[in-house]
Parts: sequence; C-alpha cells; structure tokens
Amino acid sequence: MTVRHPEKAHRPDNPIPRKPDWIRVKAPNSPEYFETRDLMRTLKLNTVCEEAACPNIGECWKQKHATVMILGSVCTRACAFCNVATGKPDLLDPHEPQHVGEAAAKLGLHHIVITSVDRDDLDDGGANQFAKVITAIRSAAPNTTIEVLTPDFLKKDGALETVVAARPDIFNHNLETVPRLYAGVRPGARYFHSLRLLNRVKELDPAMFTKSGIMVGLGEDATEVAQVMDDLRAAEVDFLTIGQYLQPTVKHHAVARFVEPAEFETYKRQAFGKGFLMVSASPLTRSSYFAGDDFEKLRAARNAKLTAAAPV
Repeated sequence: MTVRHPEKAHRPDNPIPRKPDWIRVKAPNSPEYFETRDLMRTLKLNTVCEEAACPNIGECWKQKHATVMILGSVCTRACAFCNVATGKPDLLDPHEPQHVGEAAAKLGLHHIVITSVDRDDLDDGGANQFAKVITAIRSAAPNTTIEVLTPDFLKKDGALETVVAARPDIFNHNLETVPRLYAGVRPGARYFHSLRLLNRVKELDPAMFTKSGIMVGLGEDATEVAQVMDDLRAAEVDFLTIGQYLQPTVKHHAVARFVEPAEFETYKRQAFGKGFLMVSASPLTRSSYFAGDDFEKLRAARNAKLTAAAPV
C-alpha cells in the first residue's frame, strides 16, 4: 500500500506561512496546460510538476514543457522537503521508455528533463531505466536535447556509469541544502557522496555538462551557501540553481524565512564570480524551470569560454 509520507506523520505540525507577493502564481488554465496534462494521462506518465506540487506548473505546461518522472510515483525515501509519496514502490513499467520518447515527439520538445523517485529497492537504483529512456528519446525525437536529474545512486555500484554512458546532454543531481541541515532535510542522503557523484561525471566524460541546485529559506546562512558554491566548483559543476523552499504541507520541514529577490541577485553574482558557466537564482527557480532556454545559454557560455581561451 502506498502511504503519503508515513515518516512525516510522526512529525509535529509546522504551520505554513503566508507567501509574500513575489512568490504568488496564477492557477493554471491555458489550453496548452490541459493538452500537456491529457497527453501525460494518455501515456501513463508521471511528472514531478504534479507530484512535487511545483508552483511553476501553469507557466511551464503552457509552453508544453513537463519534467517527466520515471520509475513510478512512489519514493523509497521521505525527505522532509519533498511532496512525492513514500511507500512500497511501483513495479517498473517496461513501456515507460517508449512512452517518454513518444511524449517528447508529440510535444515537439527542444529539451526534456527526466527525473525519478529514489529506488533504493532496485539493484541499480533505476539506472538502466534512465539509459533506456535516453535511448528511446534519441530514437523518437532525435533533435531533442536531454537533461537527467538523477537520484544519488547511494551504494549502487556501476549505476552512475550506466547513465553517463547513455550520453545525456546534461547531468543534474541536486545537493538540495547545506551540509549542516542534511540530517533534518535530506536524512537518507550524504552531502559528500552527492558531491563525489557530480565530480565522477566529469571524470567519466569531461565534455558532459553538470548541474546542481539548492533551496534556500531552510535555515542556512550566506556563508554556508558560499561554501556549497565552492564545493560544487571544486567538483567542476557548470550550472547552479538556487530557489526558495516552499513548504508543501504542515508535516514537512518549516520555512525558516522567505528570501527576498535582492538576495537571490547577490547569490547569482557571487556564483558567476566563482566560475559557474550558468546560474539561475530567483524565488521561483527550480531545477527544470526554463531548463531548455538555460541549456542553450550554458552551451553558448562554454563556446565563448573556449573561443576566448583558444590561441590567436
């Protein structure tokens, strides 16, 4: 039986604070939104847009951009910030790769983001399904660029290598928060394992873009955020996203504060100064928010860097 966050049921309630004006979004109602939703239903695909209650769903789906969540809709972990259901995982759908490829083709996507629930129950953590999805998209929509947002594949030897070998255009794995807050925010994960995972991607394929993101407003301070930036640059990560944590329910981690837009601009300048090729930092920034546009900017930034470094 699937249960919505059984571990969270034992946590004390955290009242959800009123959002400031700069975070409020309109309810989705565009024809494109409903078309995207209906296609996902027809193909029996899950999206993190819905499962994680993303505030940008109306805007993204209006542009026919959905982040597909593979490996089922039930996670084997229960992170304190996440709204995805926790419980007994779903059986793997052997038709899922084909359906994702079909969705990419039917939506005419220039860029697609593929993420998943954590599947600690699987020997490979779901890595082979990621590889099959990438292959299916290449076949059905060869002009679509592919971004994967993977779990940490903790204790899954060879899993990362399987995904990298399938050659996505960009490999994303989120650190989510600063190391001091991991025990309360991301208890099933390990900060330095995630850093090592990102660095290992570059060792396997130095040309592959890497990306990671954190949430702010969980109780971190600016010094800790700066240290995360330094750690990510040491791991040769190209692209950083920073967004405001929004509390899904009273059973989730409390919002410590709402970070003002000006602070995000400061983080953005600081991150570019540390050497990231691309930075997205705003209250509503999420890993896949404007991911296609940002990927094009990322490629342009690297090309400009290579041109500047070339001998005259």
